[in-house]
Amino acid sequence: MATGVYISKFLAIAIVVLTVSSIGGIITMIIVYENERIKTQPTAPPTPNSTTPYPTGPPPNMRLPGNLIPESYDIVLQPHLYIVMNNTTNQSLIFTGNSTVYFRCVENTKTIVLHSKEQNVTAVKVTDLDKGKIIKVDNTILYSNESNFLEIGLDSVLVKDGNYSLFTAFEGELLDDLAGFYMSSYKKGFIATSQMQPTDARKVFPCFDEPAMKATFRVSLIHRPGTTALANGKIIGTTLEDIDGETWEVTRFQTTKKMSTYLLAFTVSDFDSIGSTHERTYARPEAIKAGQAKYAASITGNILGTFSIAAYFMSTLDQIALPDFSAGAMENWGLVTYRETALLYEEGVSSTSNKEWIATVIAHELAHQWFGNLVTMKWWNDLWLNEGFATYISYMGVDHIEPTWNIKDLIVLNDIQTVFQVDSLASSHPLSSKEDDVQTSSDITQLFDSITYSKGAAVLRMLADYLDERVFLNGLRKYLQAFQYSNTVHKDLWEYLQEAVDEDSSHIKVAEVMDTWTKQMGYPVITINTTNGAVSQQHFLQNQTSDYDFEWHVPIRVMKEGEPIKIATLDKKGQDFLSEDGKWVLANINCMGYFRVNYDPTLRKSYFLGVINILFGWLRSSYIMYFIYLSRAKHINVTLALRTTKYLWNDTEYIPWESALRNLDYFILMFDRSEVYGPMQAYLRKQVGGLYQHFENFTMFSTVPEKHSAQYNQINAISVACSNDIPECQEMAKMLFDNWMTNKTSNRIHPNLKATIYCQAIAAGGEKEWEFAWGKFENATTATEKDKLRYALSCTRKIWLLNRYLEYTLNPEKIRKMDAVSTISYIARNVAGQAIAWNFVRANWNYIKGIMSLGNLIDGVTQRFSTDFELEELWQFLTDHDVEELHLAIRALEQATERTEANIKWVKENKQTVLEWFKNESRQEQLN
Repeated sequence: MATGVYISKFLAIAIVVLTVSSIGGIITMIIVYENERIKTQPTAPPTPNSTTPYPTGPPPNMRLPGNLIPESYDIVLQPHLYIVMNNTTNQSLIFTGNSTVYFRCVENTKTIVLHSKEQNVTAVKVTDLDKGKIIKVDNTILYSNESNFLEIGLDSVLVKDGNYSLFTAFEGELLDDLAGFYMSSYKKGFIATSQMQPTDARKVFPCFDEPAMKATFRVSLIHRPGTTALANGKIIGTTLEDIDGETWEVTRFQTTKKMSTYLLAFTVSDFDSIGSTHERTYARPEAIKAGQAKYAASITGNILGTFSIAAYFMSTLDQIALPDFSAGAMENWGLVTYRETALLYEEGVSSTSNKEWIATVIAHELAHQWFGNLVTMKWWNDLWLNEGFATYISYMGVDHIEPTWNIKDLIVLNDIQTVFQVDSLASSHPLSSKEDDVQTSSDITQLFDSITYSKGAAVLRMLADYLDERVFLNGLRKYLQAFQYSNTVHKDLWEYLQEAVDEDSSHIKVAEVMDTWTKQMGYPVITINTTNGAVSQQHFLQNQTSDYDFEWHVPIRVMKEGEPIKIATLDKKGQDFLSEDGKWVLANINCMGYFRVNYDPTLRKSYFLGVINILFGWLRSSYIMYFIYLSRAKHINVTLALRTTKYLWNDTEYIPWESALRNLDYFILMFDRSEVYGPMQAYLRKQVGGLYQHFENFTMFSTVPEKHSAQYNQINAISVACSNDIPECQEMAKMLFDNWMTNKTSNRIHPNLKATIYCQAIAAGGEKEWEFAWGKFENATTATEKDKLRYALSCTRKIWLLNRYLEYTLNPEKIRKMDAVSTISYIARNVAGQAIAWNFVRANWNYIKGIMSLGNLIDGVTQRFSTDFELEELWQFLTDHDVEELHLAIRALEQATERTEANIKWVKENKQTVLEWFKNESRQEQLN
C-alpha cells in the first residue's frame, strides 16, 4: 500500500513498451468512450479548454467539499498488456478507459471537485440528467500536491437536489509500483491487477476517493482473448469484439453493492482456479496444478460460516494469489487479493507457521467483509474500527477451523506484547485520532501500524471480556444491521454495544469506559499492594515520566489462591486485591486487560519462592514479560527481571519460552556488540540445553512433535542453541545442509525447520553455502520456500556477501519490490549487517523512498541503535532531507529517535549490572 507525493500532469503519457529481449516500438492507445454499451468508434465529447496552470499550493483543505454525493459509477478499463508473450510481441504496459459517475448535488456549486492521480484525462463531459443536457466545461485544474484534486469549472450552476453525471476518458501506465492498477509478472507471464487502499482508486480513474463517498460500481474489462478477467461482482457476460482492428474479449460484471472506492479490485491473468461456484481461489496455473490452493479453498467457506453475525451480501467471493503485492492481503469486497505466501500452501514444502499464517490472513480478510466492507469507518482516523476488528475476529475464525492450535492464546504474543513496545513511546498515537489531524495520503498511510491493528484488537478483546462475549456479539449484530452499506464513527459502536448492555441489565457505561482507551495514547501500569489492597494507575512510558494527565477505566481479572476468578475495577480497593493468610493474588488473568501489572515486593518474593512453577504457561509468560519490561522503565530492578528467566531451564512449554525470548531479544540487541554478550550467551546455553535435548530426537530424524505449540518450541530450541554456540546443534545444522548441498538427500529437512537450519548453516559457512542457497532461491517454485531462503541468506557473517545482498534489493529481477524492505530488515537484524544496512538505506534514499514501506524500513534498520553516535546519525539524516522527502517516514523516525534516546539511557544505567549478573550466572554454569 505504498503511497507518495507525485507530480500529476496533463501530458501525453509516456507509453512503456517492451519486447522479450529489448525495448522498442509504440502501441497506439485506444480510448473507449461512454455509451450504453461498449462500442469501437464512438464520438468523443469535446476536450475542455483550459489555460489554467497546475498549482502546487493547497486548495482550501485536503478533503472533498462534500457538496456532491456519488451514487453509482460505470467503469470501462482496457489493460493493453499481453499476458503471455513470444519473441515477436511488443509488450504495452498501458491501460485506457472511461468512467461515468452519477451524482447528486446537495449544495449549489459551479465546480466539481474529485480525485485524480497520475492519469492523462483526455476527455470530460458533464450532463444534467434532470434536464437531459450537457453542461459546458470552462476549465480543469489538477493540483500537484497531496490533495490529488481534479477541479472542473463549469459555465453554469449545479443546483441543490439536482442529478448529474460526469464522464471522463483517461489513460495511464501499468507500472510495477504495486499501487492502483499495476503490472505483476512471473516466469510464464504478466498480470494486470490492482491495489486501491488507501488512496489509489484515484490513480485508476477520476473518482470521489474518500471512504464515506460510497456508491455502486458497474465494471467492464476489455482484455486479450483467452485471458481471465475478475472484478468485485459476478460475471454477467463475456463477448468478443473488434476494437480498432483487433479482437478483444469484453467481460461485464454485476453491479456491486454500495461500497467505498478503496474496495474496488480488478485482475486480468491466465490463472486457473479451484473451488465452488461462489467461492473460487485463483493462482498461477502451475500452483493450482500442484495443489497449492487446496488448503485455502477448503477453509474459506468454513471461516465464512463462523462469522454468522450477519449474512454475506455479495454474490461471489473470489480469492487470488498474486506474485507481486505490497500488503499481506487486501479485503476487496468479493475479490480478495493476497501475496502468494498468504494463500498458497504445499504439503512437504510449507511449514506449520506458513499454514497458520494462511488461515489467519484469510480469516482477517473475511472478517473485513463485514467490518470495513459492509460497515466502513467514516474517515481514516477511525481505521481501527476496520483493522482492529478484523484482527480480533480473525482469531475466532482460525480457532473454529483449527481448534487444536489453541490460536486464541497466541494473541498475547502476536499482538499485545508487540504493540506494548510501540505504545509505550511518547510518540505513539490514540486509536481514534482527531479527524482534522488526518488529511493527506501520507497521514493515512502512517495509520496502518500496530496501534491500529494490534491495540485495536487488544482493547476489543478486553471489552468483550468485560461485557461478556454474548453481550458483545449481540451489540455487534445491532451495529452491523443499523449501519450496513454505510459509515460509522467509534461513538456509533459504543451506542449499540450500550443497547446490548442495557438489555442484559448491566450497569457498565461503554462509552465512558472505552473513550479512555481510544482517545488517549498509551496504556497504564497498574500497581497493586496486596498487603493493604491499594491499587493505582500510572501512564506507562519507556524512559520518562508522563506529561499527560491520563486516567483509564480499568477492568481487571483477579485470581486469589483457592478462589474463582472475578472481574474487579480499578476504583475498588481492599478485599479484591488483598492477600489474606499469605496467599498469592494475581491480576490480569489470561492477559485480558491492555495494561501492565506491578506488584508490591511481598508478592514478588512469593513469586520467586516457587509460585511460578505451579502456574499455567500463559501466567509464567505474563510475569516474564511484565517483569522484564517493567525493568526497562525502572519500575523494578533489572536483576529481578532477569531472575524470571532462570525458571526456563526445566520448562518445555512454548508460551513462557517465546515470551522470554522476545523480551530477552532486547538485551541481545543492546549488548551483542559489547562484552556483555559472551556471558549472556553462556547463560542462554545453560537455559536452553534442556529444551534442545527435549526435542533432539525429533530434530535429528527431521520430524516434529504433534502438538502445534510444541512444533514452535522445537524451532526455538534449535535457534537459541545454535546461535549461542551449542556444538551439537551447530554440527546438526551443518550436516543437514551439507547433505542437501552434496545431493546425499533431496532435502530431508522438515519444512518447519528449514528457515532455522538454513540460517544457522549459512551463518556457520561461507561463500559456498551462500551461493548454493542463492541458486536454490532463484529456482524455487514456491513462494514459501523462496521466503525461507531469502531470510536465511541474510544470516551470513561475511560482510561482503551481505553488501552484495543489499545491492540485490535495488534490482526487482533479483529481489521483488514487495520483499525489499523485509530483506533489508533481515540483514539489519544480523549484527554483522546492522551498520551496512543503515549506510545502505541512507546512500540509496532517493531510490528507496519511492518504492518501499518506509515506516517498516526505518523501524527495521534502527532497532539496535543505542549509542550517542547512532543518535547523531539519526538527527543528521533528518537534517539532510526536507519534510516532503521524509513525509511517509516521519512517525517512524520520531519513534526511532525516541527509542534510541531511551536505549542510550538504559544501557548506560544498566550495562554494568547486567554484565555482572550474566557473569555470575555463567560462572555457576562452569562450576556445575
